[in-house]
Amino acid sequence: MPALLSPLISPADLAALLAGRPGPDIPVVLDVAGALPGARTRADHHAGHVPGAAPLGLDEDLASRPGALGRHPLPEADRLQAALRRAGVRPGAPVVAYDRGNGSVAARAWWLLRWAGHPADRVAVLDGGWEAWVGAGLPATAEPSAPVPGDIEVRPGGMPVLDADAAAGVVEAGGVLMDARVGPRFRGETEPLDPVAGHIPGAVNAPAADLVGPDGRWLSAAALAERLGALGIRGGEAVGAYCGSGVNAAALVLAAEFAGVRTPAEPVPLYVGSWSNWCADPARPVATGPADPDRLRSRP
Repeated sequence: MPALLSPLISPADLAALLAGRPGPDIPVVLDVAGALPGARTRADHHAGHVPGAAPLGLDEDLASRPGALGRHPLPEADRLQAALRRAGVRPGAPVVAYDRGNGSVAARAWWLLRWAGHPADRVAVLDGGWEAWVGAGLPATAEPSAPVPGDIEVRPGGMPVLDADAAAGVVEAGGVLMDARVGPRFRGETEPLDPVAGHIPGAVNAPAADLVGPDGRWLSAAALAERLGALGIRGGEAVGAYCGSGVNAAALVLAAEFAGVRTPAEPVPLYVGSWSNWCADPARPVATGPADPDRLRSRP
């Protein structure tokens, strides 16, 4: 089977791959559950899923315990490895993740697989997620999945990450630090999850929800490139992405890669701790209101 090539795969293409002759190149499918609004839950998985899909939980499998490092810090390597092996992931095997929301929770799984050293052309997110799969009339089942255990070895470091100082450094260097949260949270008008409202000074708002269309499918590569370009990303400056806890921002990393956006550090570095880590230190500055328009007007 050829490599997946793109970080996104259509329901029809995934169905065709799953219908192939059984063997090591049949994709491993991950049904990713999470506590974010609109995300699939364990109950959703048990009610219906892509045949053979293995359930993974954002909090249980794809993050460590919440604390000063954030609400969804990086999982311990052995914990992630155990979860991926239970799901049947093998070295070099094609893997497709899906969720029920805007693709951000599945993007977190995509990002973590890349961070764990899985080949870039062997992992993708199902475009449109569960709703697109069902909407296309493709097979679904409530039968429990029983994947053959995999033997992937997690080797951390496959994706660039930022800590708080490095995130601030992106702004100080005149780069583009993207905040994937919705506008009211970015502007500090509301904060339902973290103890402090606002954003990292100098950041620009790039809501992950705007990366998909009304049908739940991701925008085209050209449309995503246009949106990222409007934020000031031109290919020569530092770039970073964050959100509330490092989940929605993974969608920005995926979008940039799908759109072919080139940055000095490819792919776009992710501030995993994100706002939940930033605001945990009262000494760090907090900005409210819209982004400074001069940051965008000054870019060529």
